[in-house]
Amino acid sequence: MSEELCFLGIAEAGRRIAARRLSPVELTAAYLARIEAMDGVLRSFVRVAAEEAMAAAKLAEAEIMAGGPRSPLHGVPFALKDIFASAGLPTTGHSQRCVGNIAEEDAATTASLKAAGGVLLGKLATHEFATGGPSWDLPFPPARNPWDLTRFPGGSSSGSGVAVAAGLVPGAMGSDTGGSIRLPAAFCGTAGLKPTYGRVSKRGVLPLSYTLDNAGPLAWTVEDCSLLLQAIAGHDPRDPASADVPVPDYGASLHAGIKGLKIGLVRHWYETDRRASDPVIAAMDAAVAVLRGLGAEVREVTLHPLAAYQATMRVTGAAESFAIHADWLRSRPQDYGEVFRYRIFPGAMITGPEYVQAQRFQRLLCDEMRAALRDVDALLTATTWGEAPVMAEMRAEANFAAPPLTNPWNVAQLPCLSLCNGFGPNGLPLSLQFATRPFDEATLLRIGQAYEAATPWRGKRPVVPAEGPPEYPVSQAAPAPAAGWGAEVSALARHAALGLDAAQFAQMAEALPHLDAMLAALPRDLPFGAEPANTTHLRAE
Repeated sequence: MSEELCFLGIAEAGRRIAARRLSPVELTAAYLARIEAMDGVLRSFVRVAAEEAMAAAKLAEAEIMAGGPRSPLHGVPFALKDIFASAGLPTTGHSQRCVGNIAEEDAATTASLKAAGGVLLGKLATHEFATGGPSWDLPFPPARNPWDLTRFPGGSSSGSGVAVAAGLVPGAMGSDTGGSIRLPAAFCGTAGLKPTYGRVSKRGVLPLSYTLDNAGPLAWTVEDCSLLLQAIAGHDPRDPASADVPVPDYGASLHAGIKGLKIGLVRHWYETDRRASDPVIAAMDAAVAVLRGLGAEVREVTLHPLAAYQATMRVTGAAESFAIHADWLRSRPQDYGEVFRYRIFPGAMITGPEYVQAQRFQRLLCDEMRAALRDVDALLTATTWGEAPVMAEMRAEANFAAPPLTNPWNVAQLPCLSLCNGFGPNGLPLSLQFATRPFDEATLLRIGQAYEAATPWRGKRPVVPAEGPPEYPVSQAAPAPAAGWGAEVSALARHAALGLDAAQFAQMAEALPHLDAMLAALPRDLPFGAEPANTTHLRAE
């Protein structure tokens, strides 16, 4: 009975609660029992707020009995990636630096979910400050993929993807700077929605990149994502990045189907620019056939090479992330994990003109995407290159050497939805992603719902073993740099006022050629007067 309740999902649980056929107290107790039984091996939660959750569930039940539910989320549990503030609870960012950081007020999203009657179960694992990972030198261990505990669950909203896939929570909040909602959704087989930049407030969420950060939901189904988005979307005058754009009723067109819609397939990103695994390509071909069978027109679309979008995202993100953490990285680097330092230190080497050039190029890439979306209703590509990798084989360098397919939609600041589109030869989820015009999440959800309803992928859940595998923490040790290159790195580090030990110095020397390649991918001949992306704000089209 407990498992049946935990696999209901938000929409169905909400319907039963509204009909008074399900008690919020009973539902919350079922989730807490499942967390107690399974999260010891999954490690998706960094803090379970059991007492607070039961108190909120009892309050919700009393309110519903007195006057009915005030939203489809009333009495339904949710959880937060541990970069979202919840008053009275720690917001650690999975980092030693913030272990004692107790939030004084809710993040805007947390407040909205509580106002809708949601029951907060606790805080979920992330990569440190929403980047890097997996890491074993942090206050909490990395979350494990419920489909195979040796595999990477995706990041940085790792705990969110794991908890939803394993039925420990029906919906969770994540953040997405370069794919951090969609990657755990992909590797854990859930739905994950990155809204349009500005659609959901970021107030009260620990920042990583002001230009690229987004807050959004992960859930098992598209309908559940739509219900979470309905609760959290809207203008927040206290968030300078928040857009004052009307929020539609996302349920109104959710089941309208996709007959007559035009979808642009960006095939070259995963077949030509860099080739994904054969199972990914086969799954994408099968998905295209499903969409055509539903009455959509699918045509191929050519955009800038994937490397252009990735370079723009990485240069912008690295510079902004280092700026956010520079003071502490210089004075107390030991308070951060090794992988985080590996990923963030190179941002100190990006010059002001290089950062501005990336911002200027970002605007042109945004324009390219919007131009493409004048001819089609949505764009489609793969989410990942293959099945989830083995965690014991992952080094921080890989994120520089082979960035994910998710970056372009952060650069373009468009809404994007990741969905399971099958399983690979090892039984692990595969995934696709749709993107639509700015603030057109309604069409995005409509397309995702149609695809999801026409495929069998929601019928399969992971089976979580009772015991976890042995740990094999990944060594991040880098080879010593060649003498000439080492001297150049040393000069750059001194200029950036970075005091690197020998291991950090070698890692910096290993990472910088990848940064140089990204900088080289930025054009040097942009039109005179081309404005940077951050001088404007997206608007609905």
